[in-house]
Amino acid sequence: MKSFDVNRVREDFPVLSRTVHGKPLVYFDTAASAQRPLAVIEATDRFYRQFNANVHRGVHTLSQEATDLYEQGRRNVAGYINAPSEREVVFTRGTTEAINLVANSYLRPKIGPGDEILITHMEHHSNIVPWQMLRDATGAELKIIPINQRGDLLLDELEGMLSERVKLLAMVHVSNAMGTINPVAEVCRMAKKYDIPVLIDGAQALPHTKVDVQEIGCTFYCCSAHKMYGPTGIGALWAGEETLDAMPPWQGGGEMIEKVTFEKTTWNRLPSKFEAGTPNIAGGVGWAAAVEYMEGLGVENIAAHEHEVLEYATRRMGELEEVRIIGTAANKAGVISFTFGDVHPHDLGTIIDHYGIAIRTGHHCTMPLMQFFGVPATARASFGMYNTAEEVDDFIDALLKAREMF
Repeated sequence: MKSFDVNRVREDFPVLSRTVHGKPLVYFDTAASAQRPLAVIEATDRFYRQFNANVHRGVHTLSQEATDLYEQGRRNVAGYINAPSEREVVFTRGTTEAINLVANSYLRPKIGPGDEILITHMEHHSNIVPWQMLRDATGAELKIIPINQRGDLLLDELEGMLSERVKLLAMVHVSNAMGTINPVAEVCRMAKKYDIPVLIDGAQALPHTKVDVQEIGCTFYCCSAHKMYGPTGIGALWAGEETLDAMPPWQGGGEMIEKVTFEKTTWNRLPSKFEAGTPNIAGGVGWAAAVEYMEGLGVENIAAHEHEVLEYATRRMGELEEVRIIGTAANKAGVISFTFGDVHPHDLGTIIDHYGIAIRTGHHCTMPLMQFFGVPATARASFGMYNTAEEVDDFIDALLKAREMF
């Protein structure tokens, strides 16, 4: 196993050298969006300086070079998740669009009154609202898989909800609000007994753990680049070729067509069939670099380091009587949601920002989950490969200073 030198890693992230309110930046908001290493920044800069052109179908050298750089992103993502073929990786604007693509192209033609969709109680709004919209349009029923007070999925309850009426089960791999790592492979095995397709929201999983879609056994896997140290505005949907071939296009326009007449249009091959219009080319180039950067460090090494930071932060926060941690599952990624006595999370976040600490406050696009725990909002510290125990100490010191103000 390669050694992991966090101080060396931090040198690759320029933003970490800046100050906020005269204090060194402590960035504990990676679950919202990870910072970018120089490898990603330089890859996108180099693309715009030397290779900028539209991709696909161009016969000139610049277009062909741009196409290869862009498609390298697809190849890298396919390899990272162990997809059988890069043709199975459809680029989208992000995880949200990937989920909506499945809702509208795959499920809408298959579902009607009496049918059911299952989601969990810990879902991000992006994995709730599309299914509500589909429910309202088709007369299907949306059912919620319950969780316990630790933030664990109740698999026994799920078992009783599975039936031939269920046309899709959609669930998060890693909770953005609590850090719970769900047993997605086990859920897929349970669903398979009833031939239920499973969609996994993997936005928070890819930055923290190695993902193998074949081993998981899901039907769809959705992800975003910016959560895993890549650019914003690009994500992906993975599904098997047979599944994608059977799905109609969702959006129409250039690139996704084979032949157009006023009477009829035929569709392009995968994955172009689902990629209408000019893509986020620089995003694909940057994502390629992000994957290469993570794999160069070793995903297992990144995960081990982040787990150490999570354990240390959890222990230090447990020393403060005001802290109530929301989500205490045994299997967690680097996320700690918490309340701090009677202090509103927004006030807390504003105060500790003056000490250079960047955390997220609010409902984290998980309003039903906040309602389950009986809180309007939480503060959330989320960790990435570049965070350290020393930064946790600075964070605790800032919380102590905030306590003195109330």
